[in-house]
Amino acid sequence: MNILHEILTCIVNFSIIIFEFMGVAVIIAAGAQGICNYIRRDPLTRLRLAKGMAMGLEFKLGSEILRTVLVREFGEILIVGAIIVLRAALTLLIHWEIKNEKAEMES
Repeated sequence: MNILHEILTCIVNFSIIIFEFMGVAVIIAAGAQGICNYIRRDPLTRLRLAKGMAMGLEFKLGSEILRTVLVREFGEILIVGAIIVLRAALTLLIHWEIKNEKAEMES
């Protein structure tokens, strides 16, 4: 049973690293593209940047959810829970911004 726990821990730790890396990579790529689009004065810059940031935050949120598998103490659960709530709130705000930006573009 201990071996299975160690295997699960290794898999989850590796998955967390991959999700964190992907989240950071997506946010950096979206930011770089946003800078280029801003310089070109592309009217869709805000919308594309918001979509990229939302996608990056989704990966980061996934890593935090995976992190809950490894938590053993109540204090750690509160910290991870607070991070999840903050990232989820950021994601909701960005999705709200995307929705408003799309509505503004259509009118």
